[in-house]
Amino acid sequence: MRIFTLISALFFVLNNSLHALEPMSDQALDHISGQGGVYLSGDLTINADGGPLNVDGPSAWSSDCSGGNGGSRCGGRIAINTGDSASEGWFVLDNIRGRFSFEGLTLKTRNIQSGFDGDGALFDADVLEVGLPNSLKYEDVSFTVANSNSARPTDAGFVQTDIFTLNINGESRLQGNLLVFPTGAP
Repeated sequence: MRIFTLISALFFVLNNSLHALEPMSDQALDHISGQGGVYLSGDLTINADGGPLNVDGPSAWSSDCSGGNGGSRCGGRIAINTGDSASEGWFVLDNIRGRFSFEGLTLKTRNIQSGFDGDGALFDADVLEVGLPNSLKYEDVSFTVANSNSARPTDAGFVQTDIFTLNINGESRLQGNLLVFPTGAP
C-alpha cells in the first residue's frame, strides 16, 4: 500500500510540474523584459609548434624563426594601413606567437544619451560595450611591433623596420568597459 501511495504522489508531482513550451504573442512579449549580451571565455594559441609556414605547406616547417630561410618569419601578422593609400605606411604586429586565454569578456549594446560631460545627449545612439575580461593569461607570448611599406612580406619591394619585440608570461586582471562608437551611415 505504501508503494502505491508513493507512486501516486510521484505521478501527481510530475504531472503538475511538466509543461510544454508554447509560443507567445507579441502583446505578451511586450510585458517581458530581459537582459542581452554575451559572456565569453576562450583560449587562443598561435603557432604552437614554431617555425615558419612556407609556400610548400606544413611539410616545409622548420624550427628556424630567425628570419633566415629566405626571410621567413614565424607566427601571425596584423598590418594596419595608417595612411590614405595602400602605398603609404603600415603599422605592423608581426611574428605573433603564444597562448592567450581569457575569462569573462562580455559583449552587449548600450544606449548613450547622457553623460560624457554632456556629449552623450548630442550622440543619443547605441554603442558596443566590451566588458574587459576578469583574467587575461599569457603563456610564451611574443610579438614584434614594426612599420613597413606594404601589408605583406611577399609584396615587391617589401621593407620592414622592426621597432621592438615583446615577450610576455603571466596574468593580467582587467576592470572596466571599452565603448565602441559607430561612425558613418549604415
